[in-house]
Parts: sequence; C-alpha cells; structure tokens
Amino acid sequence: MPASSALRRSLAAIAALPLLTLAACGYGSEAKDDGAAKVAAGAKKIDGLDTVKIGYFGNLTHGTALVGMEKGFFQKELGATEVEPAVFNAGPSEIEALNSGSIDIGWIGPSPAINGYTKSAGKNLRIIGGSASGGVKLVVNPDKIKSLKDVKGKRIATPQLGNTQDVAFLNWAADQGWKVDPQSGKGDVTVVRSDNKVTPDAFKAGSIDGAWVPEPTASKLVAEGGKVLLDESTLWPDKKFVITNIIVRQEFLQKHPKVVEAVLKASVTTNKWINANPDAAKEAANKLLEKETGKALPAEVLDPAWKSIRFTDDPLASTLNTEAEHAVKAGLLEKPDLKGIYDLAPLNKVLKAEGEPTVDDAGLGVK
Repeated sequence: MPASSALRRSLAAIAALPLLTLAACGYGSEAKDDGAAKVAAGAKKIDGLDTVKIGYFGNLTHGTALVGMEKGFFQKELGATEVEPAVFNAGPSEIEALNSGSIDIGWIGPSPAINGYTKSAGKNLRIIGGSASGGVKLVVNPDKIKSLKDVKGKRIATPQLGNTQDVAFLNWAADQGWKVDPQSGKGDVTVVRSDNKVTPDAFKAGSIDGAWVPEPTASKLVAEGGKVLLDESTLWPDKKFVITNIIVRQEFLQKHPKVVEAVLKASVTTNKWINANPDAAKEAANKLLEKETGKALPAEVLDPAWKSIRFTDDPLASTLNTEAEHAVKAGLLEKPDLKGIYDLAPLNKVLKAEGEPTVDDAGLGVK
C-alpha cells in the first residue's frame, strides 16, 4: 500500500476513535462536587460568563488540574463563574469535545494537541500553558522481558492510537530498528491499544507483556509485579519533556480573555503550591481521584508515581516540536506547520505579575 494511503487510513482511524468513545460514554464524565469549591459569597462573574467547562484526565500527570480542582484554586480565581469539570481517558476524545464546544479549556498531552491543531488547519485550539513533564514509563513482565531487546516480539500496551504515549512508543520502537504498522499495531512488536483503566487487569491476566503508560497506571503495573524497564524522561535532554499542556478553544480565548487569564492564574498558583507542598498536593490529587473513581490509590502506587512527575508552567515548546517529528516518523502525521499553535501572552502576563520568569514558545507562537 502506498505510504500516503496508509497515512490517510491512520489519520482516519485516529479521527474515528474519539467518536467511538463518545458514542459509548459521552464527552467525559462530570467530576463529583463535594462542596470543596463553592462560589464565594459576593463573588462576581468574569466576562459575564456563567460557567467555564474544563477538561482533564484522571491521571497524575494532570495533577495541576486535579489539585487545583480539589483545593478550589480554580473556583477562587473565577469568582461567580462556575467551574464545570469533565474527565477524559485519552486525548483524541478531549479534542473532539473541545471542537464541539463541550469543553472550553483542557489539560491534554502534546500529540492530541498537535493532531487537533493540524487537522483543523490551525483554527480550533491554542496551547496557552504548560503543566507537567515526565511521569511516563515502560513497565514489563520481568519473567518475559529482561532487557530492552527482549521487547521485540512481545505485546506492549499504549492508551490509544495516536495518543502521546502511543507516538512515543512507536518512535522508540523505530529507533530500535523495528517495523510496526501504526494503524494495526502489528509488526516486530505488537502494540495493543488499551484503556488505562483496564491495562493493569490485562497485565495481570498475561494478555499483554508490558505497557508504555503514564502515571499512575505505570506504578499500578509495578504493584502487580511489573518492572520499570525504561523511564521516558531518560530519552530527553535534561530529562524534561512536555507530557501535559493547557489548551483552549480559539473562539473562547477571543471572547473571554479574562476567564482564560483567571484559569491560568489558578494554574500558576496550583503549581507553586504543589511544588511547595508535595505531600499535601499528592494527597489532594488522590482525594479527587477517589471521588471520581470510588477508590483512592494505595501508597505503593501513589508515592513512586508522584515522584516521577515535575509540575511546571513552562510548556517546554521545543519538546513539543520534537514530539511532532516523532509522529511524522511513526507514520501518524504528515509534516505539520505548528507556527501559531502557542499563545503564551496571557500566561506570561500572569507570570510577570507573580514575579516569575516568563516562558518561551520556541518560535511557534501566534504572529
């Protein structure tokens, strides 16, 4: 099959996945409200807006959103404009929700952000800030895989076709000289696209031999007897790479800049609080996960997972460009033009007001 046809099939598959997910369970489950972030008496709406719809994942790599929601930092900055949260499993479905207007702002991985931006010809989203680096590992069954070369011929899970970890694993496999069809996942190593919620059970049952996954799924696999074979951060300069961005609908940014600025201020406040209070922040994130899933993470999962993530306002823009190159290399994306994907002016305004250093868009900002 010609490469262009395979690419179209891959992109079509990526586009279809969120639609399948949405048909099954809607755009995202609404987070439960226990009154932790009530609107303060006498508070006023920002930009006259009743609500702002914010999406994120139930992953610790989205710890800024988890902690900020649990501690009420977002609601405090938004006054009487109520926060309406929605929880997603993977990026493509969140991009679909953003496109439809079901959410306004979201925490998301770089690959879905890149796909969403390029597939809309740069018209549907902007990256407006960073959130986290790291927190992704290749965890394997040590009885079946004892070294990196042993991964060849095995079944390795990733969360979803075209998501950030899927692209990272396909790129790493290519660097080993292995060939894998990006759409089917078949080749010198078999890529199994598996929901993070079911991956630990699949690992325990032996239907997969390992997984390239974010936290806390990686540490859940370790708790089931898995071994960390590779920490993705070791593959990057200074061990830093973007794992979570903040994105916004361009229309929303244009119509409600003060709301966007308030959300960014809350994000900066949250990251500062997380880094100053790591143990309390870890517990806050776990508390919200318990509300959303009905089960808190045990210490043997929570502690190592949290330690592997760095929370930062810096979007680490240069690494996003590298991740786009990885998607091209994997055959999931044509070479993209990412100029304009960032608008960091609102974030830098907040950072300056807080006396913090500003961040750079690596030449990919709006003109």
